[in-house]
Amino acid sequence: MLKSLYNLFLQMLLLFSTTIVAQVNDSNYSSKTDIASKEKEQVLDAFDILNRGDEKAYVIGHQLRKKARTHFAKINAHLLLAHYFKNRTLSDSSNFYVKAFMKLNTVGNDSLICRRKMGAYNLLAINYGNKGLVEESKKWHQKGIILAKKYNEEEDYFIHLHGLAVNYVTIGDLNQALRLFKECLTYNKHLEITMGSYINIGQIYADKKDFETSDLFLKKGLKLAKKHQFTSAITTILLNLASNAQILNKTEDALMLYERVVEIASKHKFYKERLNAEMNIGNILINTEQFYEAELIYSLALANAIEYGYLDQQLIIYDNLKEIAKHKSDYEKVYYFSRHYFAIKDSISQLQRDKEINELEVKYQTLQKEKEISILQIEKVNRDLELANQKETIQNLELQREIEKKESENELLSFQNATEKTINENSLLRKNQEIKEAQFLVQQAETKRQKGIKNIILYSFLIFLIPIIGLLYTYYLKLKAQNELNKKQEEVNEQKIASILKDQELKLVKASIKGQNNERERIAQELHDSIGGNIAGIKLQLNNSDNSDLTSINLQIDDTYKQVRDLSHNLIPKKFSENNFCNILREYLNNILKGSSIASNINAYPVEEIDLLDENLQAEIFKIIQELITNTIKHAKASIIEIQINLVDNVLGIIFEDNGIGFDVKKQTNGIGFKNMKNRLKKISGVLNIDSNPKIGTIISIEISNLNPLINEV
Repeated sequence: MLKSLYNLFLQMLLLFSTTIVAQVNDSNYSSKTDIASKEKEQVLDAFDILNRGDEKAYVIGHQLRKKARTHFAKINAHLLLAHYFKNRTLSDSSNFYVKAFMKLNTVGNDSLICRRKMGAYNLLAINYGNKGLVEESKKWHQKGIILAKKYNEEEDYFIHLHGLAVNYVTIGDLNQALRLFKECLTYNKHLEITMGSYINIGQIYADKKDFETSDLFLKKGLKLAKKHQFTSAITTILLNLASNAQILNKTEDALMLYERVVEIASKHKFYKERLNAEMNIGNILINTEQFYEAELIYSLALANAIEYGYLDQQLIIYDNLKEIAKHKSDYEKVYYFSRHYFAIKDSISQLQRDKEINELEVKYQTLQKEKEISILQIEKVNRDLELANQKETIQNLELQREIEKKESENELLSFQNATEKTINENSLLRKNQEIKEAQFLVQQAETKRQKGIKNIILYSFLIFLIPIIGLLYTYYLKLKAQNELNKKQEEVNEQKIASILKDQELKLVKASIKGQNNERERIAQELHDSIGGNIAGIKLQLNNSDNSDLTSINLQIDDTYKQVRDLSHNLIPKKFSENNFCNILREYLNNILKGSSIASNINAYPVEEIDLLDENLQAEIFKIIQELITNTIKHAKASIIEIQINLVDNVLGIIFEDNGIGFDVKKQTNGIGFKNMKNRLKKISGVLNIDSNPKIGTIISIEISNLNPLINEV
């Protein structure tokens, strides 16, 4: 009775375990389907986020790459990251993920693998094109074309053909590019390719100065864009048509087209196209001398450029506003726009440096990701070993179930024959003993095998770890050596700059001493030969004459006075009386800056009136500017010097500007040079204003009024 109950219990247990296994298998299949569906949805959402320009696409891509369980999600995670870095023109990082994507591109039929590969080739071509490696870009487009022909993939063929045509435009082979773009027009199943071909063909003909043919293709593209309501293409085509009209001096047509671009771009938030159109309208207004309207449109464009952060356009706008102010003789605005122009220029330089730092950071992160990939590969090996262990365990369980089933059959037969029952029981006992021994042997073998697997894993980890440590140490030594090399190079550069400045200063001093010595020699000769002789004759006559000879002595005194007066006038540099003042100033600035890295610019208005100023006043102004230039060369470390001289309403204005390191006006305006300038300005009723702070350059303005009385006084 007890044995029958035991057998019944065994049968129920076997049935229950079979049911549990079936339910587990069903739930595993259901969970795998749910995971695949969920990860597919995550991938599609990530690409949608990427198209909106959201930075979250990067985070989602890395999460999928690490944790995705389906091949679809893993391969698309790499593709997502490749597109993310391509959109930000970080070509090296994008290429890294493209190549990782190509390694995973092994699942699916030949046609699917081929299409994926051609898409990867297109990404590589775009990335190398963005880096300026046009030949490398051409190579990947050509590979894509060969693959597309092999598998008759028409759309991929024309995508790569269009990219190859863009490469030929980049290297200036316009005829080859024109041929390929025209071939692209034979394929009408891809709107972007067709629109891009029409626009590029129009631009090529415009570059060839064939504006009639250019307009023909652009208008065909415009017709197609309007049919499909392709607004961005409409805006681009209208901009090109307006540019052609502007070049052909069809001013009214160009203005009408630019205004249409502004209208469409404002409606659809195409900020850059709107800004370009507004800037071109301003250019037309300047050319037609409508300065008030030009200033108004450029001011509006400037507000938009600042709002959307377009620094290059801000630079152009400030430069044009400065030119407008010059035409209007509004020198206060000229100064204002010039300051903002250089501030934006400095900002662009800083952003470029920040961009280089970001690219280095991305490269560092890429190296970190490669390290993570190697760790994941090790983890994959471990998971495979665990799966193998689980399979062996399942086989042992199935063997155990078969044994239990046979035991149940033997128990049922024992009820039919008592003798056979005893024999069978003995047999079963022997078999049980053998099974236990076999199980013991299996357990010992399993223990040895697991120990061997653990040793293999440990040795593999050490084999991977030692080269990685070596590489990291080598990289650390390389960085350390590079830092030391950079420091030494900076010291050498500073010494070279100091040497150049000292050489320039020495040349100035030598030239000044030489001029002073020559002038002293001439003055001494004049005093000795002319005036000294006259005075000696006068003295001799006074000693040997009576009052009747006073008339002769008086004549000699008059002659001596005249010689002294002529000598004093001769002390004024002859070059101011024999040459134009503005030309002398330019020649001096070019000579003194020759061989240095300092650029200069002198603007004078009106030049004729400034050249006609009194020679004494010109000499004082020249010496003041000479002192300012010397101070800039010695102390400012500037790369640009700008001098503006204006004569308006009998008032002479001088603006001297450099982009050097600047100085504290309260602390550094009591030197001999500044005192000499102030004394000279005091003689000619001049006013000196200094605007400078450390690291923002220096602007010095001088104003001299009532020139006629000053000329007489001088």
